[in-house]
Amino acid sequence: MEEKREKLFTEFTPVSPQEWKDKIVEDLKGADYDKKMIWRTSEGFSVNPFYTKSDTQDIKLSAPGEYPYTRGNSNSNNWNIRQSIATDDVEAANAKARKILAEGVTSISFSIKGRMVSAEFIAALLKDIDIEKTELNFAVCAKRTVDFASLFADYCKQRGSALDKIHGTIEYDPICKELGRGKIIENYIDNIKSLLQATAQMPNMRCVAVNAVELCNAGAYITQELGYALAWGNEYMHAMTEAGVPADVAATKIKFNLGISSNFFMEIAKFRAARSLWAKIVEQYAPECRCAGKMIVHAVTSTFNLTLFDPYVNMLRTQTEAMSAAIAGVESITVLPYDSVYETPTEFAERIAKNQQLILKHESHLDKVADPAGGSYYIESLTRSIATEAWKIFLATEEAGGFHAAVKAGTVQQAIEESSNSRRTALAKRREILLGTNQYPNFGETSEGHEPLQKFCCCGKPETHREGTLYKSRLATEFEELRLATENSGKRPKAFMLTIGNLAMRQARAQFSCNFLATAGYEVIDNLGFESIEEGVKAALDAKADIVVICSSDAEYAEYAIPAYKALDGKALFIVAGAPECMQELQEAGIENFIHVRVNVLDTMKALNAKLGI
Repeated sequence: MEEKREKLFTEFTPVSPQEWKDKIVEDLKGADYDKKMIWRTSEGFSVNPFYTKSDTQDIKLSAPGEYPYTRGNSNSNNWNIRQSIATDDVEAANAKARKILAEGVTSISFSIKGRMVSAEFIAALLKDIDIEKTELNFAVCAKRTVDFASLFADYCKQRGSALDKIHGTIEYDPICKELGRGKIIENYIDNIKSLLQATAQMPNMRCVAVNAVELCNAGAYITQELGYALAWGNEYMHAMTEAGVPADVAATKIKFNLGISSNFFMEIAKFRAARSLWAKIVEQYAPECRCAGKMIVHAVTSTFNLTLFDPYVNMLRTQTEAMSAAIAGVESITVLPYDSVYETPTEFAERIAKNQQLILKHESHLDKVADPAGGSYYIESLTRSIATEAWKIFLATEEAGGFHAAVKAGTVQQAIEESSNSRRTALAKRREILLGTNQYPNFGETSEGHEPLQKFCCCGKPETHREGTLYKSRLATEFEELRLATENSGKRPKAFMLTIGNLAMRQARAQFSCNFLATAGYEVIDNLGFESIEEGVKAALDAKADIVVICSSDAEYAEYAIPAYKALDGKALFIVAGAPECMQELQEAGIENFIHVRVNVLDTMKALNAKLGI
């Protein structure tokens, strides 16, 4: 068998990286290789069109479960499936928890308001739940987190549970409160020490959270989220060890909650890079065991790219996101229900979200293989690139005084806001795509009365953006406001495609224009083509069009555009689909509106709405 295998490989001549590149250059037929084939990422590095063994020769690969844990904290990949439950009605919350646990969920996150914290509440909430086999996570109002931890520890003892089998998180993250509410909390270490004392007999119950998922949801780039997450975690490590907490204890009480964007391969690499960098940070505190540096990660699908319109596409986004995290080997995953943008998720939506992960386990078997991406030249190279750029952000933050100082100075918030604005600009110009929002919208869709769901903080007050805090607005928000304005105006503008001339060009430009104008909820009327301008204009007026878009080739616009514009005589807005060489001549004739790939879609549609009185 070995001889046959050797013979098989000798039949193939090795191909060098240069030979691959030469073949690509040949196929490009003169086009610039760097411009066409190299992806300049927003994360600060470039991605090549192909990778070979030579790109990873200087990367030292450890086995899954080995320091620095790049390939996973163990040789198992059996992550927990988490679902969140509100607890305003404690009996309903308990019933729901028992139901979803029976349906495949293995981790629950309870959201608890401060006024609800009591021994009776905890007993009712966890009634008939096997607390030794279920990962329990509690997001409690910060003012009552210590009280809750003490009551929970007492409850576990009273039930006679094996305390070393109780696992999960009692989340305390004061810096996250500062990012979201703007209120500076200086002496949080006293609360952390009290939490450590309350959970001392529960070694697998973590109590210090790094909620970097909030950065992801505010529009951070991948390297920003990771770099700041590392600085965030280091802030807590430093505070605890300075207060006399042993490094091993401090590190094993921190849980990282990270977001997952739709950048599939880069997200896989992000989680792998995160583990290796965190292990090296913890090592600097000289723990007794290197294993203290294992980063425990809960991954949450992003809210930043969820959409109100075409909401079923949200399922596709969250599916690829969950797959990234699963392949990367995180400890637990929350998939947000597709309808969470506009309503409290329905039972159906929550069931779908849960089943998305069950499919990854029981049909894709991703839980059976440790680090499925390990050894991939591309993934290993991405992991290194992301680690390099994230480390730069970490070091810059530390040199400026640490993460807490950066938050108080507003530099973190400013950096994330700049990234968010950059992504919104890219969306408006279609350099970043949200299907169903700025590209390929559903022409006949309406909101069906749905509006973005108001978010509330743990005290019951509506979440509002304050100056100096993270601005957590979804990427699609401005496009959705535009489309809702059209819908609520009571009149849906009709956009008529006056297709004429060159068949291929008129069809391509009509399709482009329909997608362009439908982003604001306009009714679009496409046509097969007209023999004359007169015929096309008459058809448009008969259809009572509010907008007429002439769709033809650049060369033919010189012939058709001005006659069509004059024939309309101001009875409808006139648009030219394209940027022909004769544009100046057309503008001198009074034509104002042109749509093409280089224009800002959002600004153009806002201007059209204004002209239509919307």
